[in-house]
Amino acid sequence: MVEGARPFVLREHFADGAPPRAIERALVEEAPVAIEINGLGYAVMMATPADLEDYALGFCLSEQLIAAATEMASAYAAPVDAGGWVLRVQLNVANAAPLIERARLRLAEGSCGLCGIESLEQVMRPLEPVAARLEVEPAAMFRAVDALRDWQVLGKVTRAAHAAALCAADGTIRLVREDIGRHNALDKLLGAAARQGLAIADHFIVLTARCSFELVQKAVIAGAPLLVTISAASTLAAEQAAAHGLRLVSLARHDSLLEMGQP
Repeated sequence: MVEGARPFVLREHFADGAPPRAIERALVEEAPVAIEINGLGYAVMMATPADLEDYALGFCLSEQLIAAATEMASAYAAPVDAGGWVLRVQLNVANAAPLIERARLRLAEGSCGLCGIESLEQVMRPLEPVAARLEVEPAAMFRAVDALRDWQVLGKVTRAAHAAALCAADGTIRLVREDIGRHNALDKLLGAAARQGLAIADHFIVLTARCSFELVQKAVIAGAPLLVTISAASTLAAEQAAAHGLRLVSLARHDSLLEMGQP
């Protein structure tokens, strides 16, 4: 069985009135993952318990708790008897005050990465504009979108997992990570890229998701020059991408795509 999926016996019914039958099918795993950073309870996320070390690093980078992979000393994930997982992260931070303050603000966390933040100012915190530029032709985007299906191992068996792909300028896929949550999939990808020494600035990202503000925010923080999403973008996502120098493409299909406008 693929990591991140478990078999379930289901009862299949038919529109033509044929007798129902029992079938076994893989379902994507979803579990609460309690993230502890330097001994502080930081967040509880609903995620697929696979590639959790990648997730830990990508999450800390997206949260701007660290600026590089070398600032994370360790990450350890383990199931707990009460159900779910605990992800214990140790950061090499000289000053823990920002971490403690962020932990205080994140009173209740959801998978979107915004729920429970105390102030609107914290949600809309100013970000450094994307400095990297990467020449990517539409043909390369189409190539990556078409190739992504073959990389979606968890998605193929469950039909319920999002994927995030790191792609070279010619559309060649370098890395893919999957999760039941689109934000989690992106964090896992960013963490995996950092661990493998792949510069986000030299690649573009493809997501099997609608493009929301939070995904744009994560891409900007990571320094991605181009974000391509399979589904449409929201108004705030388009506005924030333009404001921060992120090239944004949405509704990317095998035969067409929509570019929000290159900054």
